[in-house]
Amino acid sequence: MKTIYTSFAEAVAGIKDGSTIMVGGFGLVGIPENLILALVDSEVKHLTVISNNCGVDDWGLGLLLKNRQIDKMIASYVGENKEFEKQVLEGTLELELTPQGTLAERIRAGGAGIPAFYTPAGVGTPIADGGEVRAFDNKEYLLQTALKADFSLVRAAVGDRYGNLIYNKTARNFNPMMAAAGNVTVAEVEQLQDIGAIEPDHVHTPGIYVQGLIEGAQEKRIERLTTRQEA
Repeated sequence: MKTIYTSFAEAVAGIKDGSTIMVGGFGLVGIPENLILALVDSEVKHLTVISNNCGVDDWGLGLLLKNRQIDKMIASYVGENKEFEKQVLEGTLELELTPQGTLAERIRAGGAGIPAFYTPAGVGTPIADGGEVRAFDNKEYLLQTALKADFSLVRAAVGDRYGNLIYNKTARNFNPMMAAAGNVTVAEVEQLQDIGAIEPDHVHTPGIYVQGLIEGAQEKRIERLTTRQEA
């Protein structure tokens, strides 16, 4: 049985100043909305955050940025977050940009216990400056180190009391690999079910990677609403 939290404040209480955290999701899809809001309310500072991006100005990780709670971001792109761009340009936020596939593999490697790997992505670009480049079969590859975190905050559609998780469609982006790469993983789930309710073959993240869960409803905001005019 895993810890089942009764409040989001309780779920993030272990995250202290200076912690390194991974936060699942892509844009606003699959982000642990309520856990992020609880972090904002906690006013924890000097965080290093590993996530694909940093939300938008008024939602998701963008709220932590606005509150000046993040010292460093490890991400694959800035996106349309003007506050993210502003803090990087003014030098108040440290940014480590990583190609998206490389970021995903660095996280996966961290969860798998692989300390480093070689990839062709980034060779011949500023990303490779100061890095180790080796040739294999007459092709150059850049050494990249794995990523791990003190805490991983992930979002799943369904979880059970053993910590087994199922993600919904594209929410199955960075969430599964981050769940494996955190020393402590807390899952925000839309439905918390009893043991045995999830078929073993349907499990995306086994409960061995999850230390705590909390059930909650999400707003599921749309990052960029695109519609078409009626004919």
